[in-house]
Amino acid sequence: MTRIALAMALLCLAAPALADEPTQVELIIKDHRFTPAEIHVPAGKPTIITVRNQDETAEEFDSSALKIEKVVAGGTYGTVRLRPLGAGQYPFMGEYHADTAQGVVIADP
Repeated sequence: MTRIALAMALLCLAAPALADEPTQVELIIKDHRFTPAEIHVPAGKPTIITVRNQDETAEEFDSSALKIEKVVAGGTYGTVRLRPLGAGQYPFMGEYHADTAQGVVIADP
């Protein structure tokens, strides 16, 4: 009986940890554009965005709404970690090609 109680207690402790696992999203930069241009994430949950720059030149993932600036060299990738967001829209852009590299993170309730 003690082992069953211990197992149940461990499951109860593990459940909240699983609920806090971050959402994983991949974002591609190619031809100075973000794909997808709209990223949907669950509100209230942390998110990790892997930004893969397939261009030869550097680009910056820049968002004043998210308070993030991340330069990703050409042909490499970078990681952007988002705190749990409230429901809403959070625009981002590529600082070096702002006319074409634009997108939005949408936190869905």
